[in-house]
Order: sequence, then structure tokens, then C-alpha cells
Amino acid sequence: MSISLANLRPRRIALLKPSALGDIVHSLPVLSALKDLYPNAAIDWVVNQSFEPLIAGHPDLSATVPFQRAAFKTGVLKSVQYSIQFAKQLRRNRYDLVVDLQGLLRTGLMAAATGTPVRIGFANAREGSHRFYTHRIAVPDAETLHAVDRYWRVVEALGGGHLTKRFHVPLQPLELQAIGRDFAALPHPWMAVAPGSKWLTKRWPPAHFAALANHAQTEFGGTVFLVGAGEDATLAGAIQTQLRGSCVDLTGKTSLPRLAALLSQADVMIANDTGPLHLAAAIGTPCIAPYTCTKIVKHGPYGLRHAAIETTVACAGSYLRICPNQMICMDELTPEKLWPALSRVLASKLSNSTFRQYPPHCGK
Repeated sequence: MSISLANLRPRRIALLKPSALGDIVHSLPVLSALKDLYPNAAIDWVVNQSFEPLIAGHPDLSATVPFQRAAFKTGVLKSVQYSIQFAKQLRRNRYDLVVDLQGLLRTGLMAAATGTPVRIGFANAREGSHRFYTHRIAVPDAETLHAVDRYWRVVEALGGGHLTKRFHVPLQPLELQAIGRDFAALPHPWMAVAPGSKWLTKRWPPAHFAALANHAQTEFGGTVFLVGAGEDATLAGAIQTQLRGSCVDLTGKTSLPRLAALLSQADVMIANDTGPLHLAAAIGTPCIAPYTCTKIVKHGPYGLRHAAIETTVACAGSYLRICPNQMICMDELTPEKLWPALSRVLASKLSNSTFRQYPPHCGK
């Protein structure tokens, strides 16, 4: 490597992390660290267009560069045309430093397209993307390292290992006002529940979510907010029909900025290992999470205020999207195993007078 990372003085930086929601959240400390290291540099984030609203307005960003993933569903010719135009846009920006945290062929090609003399990525990046980097960061302990700490290895390589990891999620004032306006009359504690996941093997049963929420409402009252994408509506409906207390179904009805605003006002987040869980953790909302096919050590909600509970079956943490064992973890990881953690969170908030205790009531 002819250019020393210790001597870099970049003026324009591109951070490549197009997706997904949880991975973008896990990358936020790297963004802030880059700004701490190079306060005079302009930093752009190349991000999938669907996730752009979440980071728009971040104080450490100069701009977002939206990538239209949907363009690749419009036919070969249009896909090629869009790719060429996007590559030209990246090159016109004249970056001095590119950091690829995604580590896939697509982002490796993006890095190469910039023509930037310093392109940093991971040595074990997938799909051959490591071939497009000028500087490769080795992570020999990747299998035991949390995603946040793995991304942080880039910061360490740049000489910023002494910096503090900071998660800053931009909260839009108008969205916070909307939450206050629409839901102020609903009783606390506010429990956000996200039952969805693209992986079936991550998806805790709706009956488990309902049983846990019913227990909480019996003891503490409050309101359940069901959140997630539109495809989670069926799961949310199955939960709502079993609840005995106040419930608002917002699945498919919130933008990312509105979801972030809601999670910032929630007393607790109960969710699978998915993007909304990690968004809540980054905001600082206490999280309760069942972990089945993924591992807390690598992908748990980052921070000390959160309680993730792993299954104890032999195949736990297999990272398999299709289960050969009839998903026995779902029966083993019962609501009763998550209840102590949830009750501690709610009892602590009650003792601190952060919400009033209300009797349960039907709010469907």
C-alpha cells in the first residue's frame, strides 16, 4: 500500500453502506468518527433511496447519494444505463477517500467507479469486493465480534480507536410533534412491538408477543404500538386480536423518520433481530428481544440498556434462513423467559415516575 492511512487528509469522503436498516444504524458511529478525525472534510453517504430519509439531516453528513435499487428491476438495458450514470456521478464527486462497510460486489464496483486513490474495505468482504480496495482491513475475530465493533476496525485503522462510539439518529421535529399530537392521550408505558422479519427463523410467534404484552399490560397497563413494514400486517393483526389492552396498529403506516420519532418516545421496544430493534437501541430506548438463529454477541442490540434473550437449543445461532429442525427454538424460547427483563424495565420506569400506571383497557 503506497499511501499511509495515518497521513490521510481527505477533503471529500464517501461512506458506502446502502442497506439494510440495521446495518445502517450499526454504521452510524463510523460516520461520526470520520467527522471527528477529519472535521474539515465533506462526507457523503451512498445509501439505498428507501433508507435515505432516516439519515437525511445528520449533522456529520454533507450530503446523501441515493442509490435506486429499484432501477435493477426495470430490465437489463435500463439497469445498465442507470449503473453507468451512477458510476459517472460518483466519479464527478472527486472523493479522496472511500470507505466500503457493505462489502459486496455492488459496493466494490461503486468504490472502483469513484477512481479514488484510497479505497478502504474489509479483507474478508464477500463476492470478491475486496479486490476493489487499495487498503484491506483484516478482522480475524469477525465471528465473535459485534457488527458495530467490526465496522469500528476501519476507524481504528485510521487512527481513531481512542474515539467514543456515538449513535446519532436525526429526529425530525415535525415527526415528534405528530407523535405527541396523535397519541398523547394514550396511556403509558408505551410498548413498541415489531413482530416481523424477512427471515422466518428470526420470527418469534405472534402468540408469544401477545402473551408477553398481555402480561405487561396486566401488571403495568399502557399501550402497545405494533410497528413494521406493510408485509408485517398479518403478524400484527394476529397479535392485536389477542391483546386485552390498548393497542395501535401502525404496521406499514410509518415512514422511517416517523418510526424513529415514535421509538424515541416509547418506554420499551420488543422485537426480533431486525432493523427497527437496532434503530430503537441506537436511539437509547430499552429493548427486549428474542434471539433464535442469530447471536447476541454479533448482532444483539448494542448497548447496556438492552436485554436480548437467546434460545438454548443445540442449533441456536445457526444463521440458517430455512430451519431443518422444525424451529424447535420457538417453543423453547417462551414469553416467560423474556418477562423478567421486560418487567425490570417497566418497573424501573415506574419507580422513576417516567410514566403513570394505568389500568388496562381496550383501545382497539
